[in-house]
Amino acid sequence: MNGDAGAGALRILLDQLTAPTPGGIGRYTRELTRALVATAPAGREVAGWSARISPGARRDMLASIPGLRSLELAPQNRHVLAESWRRGLLVGRLTGHVHATSLLAPLGPHRRAKRVVVATIHDAVPWTHPATLTPRGVAWHRSMAQRAQRFADAIVVPTEAVAHQLEEFLRLGERVRVIGGAPSASVAHSTGSPPLAGLPERYIAAVGTLEPRKGLRELVGALSELPEEIHLVHVGPHGWGEVDIVDLARDQNIDLGRIHPQGHLNDAYLASVVSGAVAFVMPSLAEGFGLPALEAMSLGTPTIVSDAPALVEVTGGAALIVPIAGPGTMSRRLAEAISRVTEDAALADRLRTLGESRARAYSWEHSAHATWQLHHALGLGS
Repeated sequence: MNGDAGAGALRILLDQLTAPTPGGIGRYTRELTRALVATAPAGREVAGWSARISPGARRDMLASIPGLRSLELAPQNRHVLAESWRRGLLVGRLTGHVHATSLLAPLGPHRRAKRVVVATIHDAVPWTHPATLTPRGVAWHRSMAQRAQRFADAIVVPTEAVAHQLEEFLRLGERVRVIGGAPSASVAHSTGSPPLAGLPERYIAAVGTLEPRKGLRELVGALSELPEEIHLVHVGPHGWGEVDIVDLARDQNIDLGRIHPQGHLNDAYLASVVSGAVAFVMPSLAEGFGLPALEAMSLGTPTIVSDAPALVEVTGGAALIVPIAGPGTMSRRLAEAISRVTEDAALADRLRTLGESRARAYSWEHSAHATWQLHHALGLGS
């Protein structure tokens, strides 16, 4: 299991790429690892590591991240490994500098000379909004966070908002480092690609895994307050909670012809959908970063987000903010914000300009440099 990763190698856990629903963490893992490979200082390399996967999945993983020194596989599959690490078993098998892009990390007692482990906590949802997750997911994340509190050498979070929220639930102290994500270069470079066929003429776009905390019921409900020519196009895989935007529309007596679920799309089609929208809307009840909103801004699409703290932080005044709580319903507040953008050309143009500028403040190169600096501070190569 230890493989041939040398003293100058950073071992990064890649199993999230093959998770049943990779979601935003899968995208984060892929983009950060690519950037770490591209920015590796002299004498440093990136070695991939994953729970057991099929030969085909291994080939796909290597193809998606060229330049890895190696890709090691554990004997255990992801489910067995996650439960073992939650129980503190098998945590001593990995040595050297280990960077986990989630809480799936080998967290246990270790001597720093032998092993350094950095874990990533992407949001505080298991504590702030546990009802929007499965009970099993809440228990696992809380248990692993407790292990990170005891054993991690550092904990990466994507925003100051998450860092502040976690202070209420965990004692992480000065080990916390804020290292955010960035728009994917493959999305930005896809803006000239042929458009996805069958899209309506005027639509709002939403991107994200279908799950309860994404605020999709409220967004679908907003259509009842908007002109009939405004449709909704959603991009994202099924998650949990049996969230289906067609069912949400049916439950709220919305014309089903105005609903266009696309499922998972490659980056070229994703860019096509988002860049062609009259507005991008991310009405999440809770987020840790909000990469889809940042990518929408990078594509020049006027963006509307909820006032979840991380979304407010990341968009930095370049998006229209809709309060989650307030007078009336959130659906009506979303409809009012969408109407402002679609009816006020000057506002839409201003949001495009501000959004593109704000998105340029984030880069995966910067995130990778910050990650290398963190591991150097923890003794990588010494």
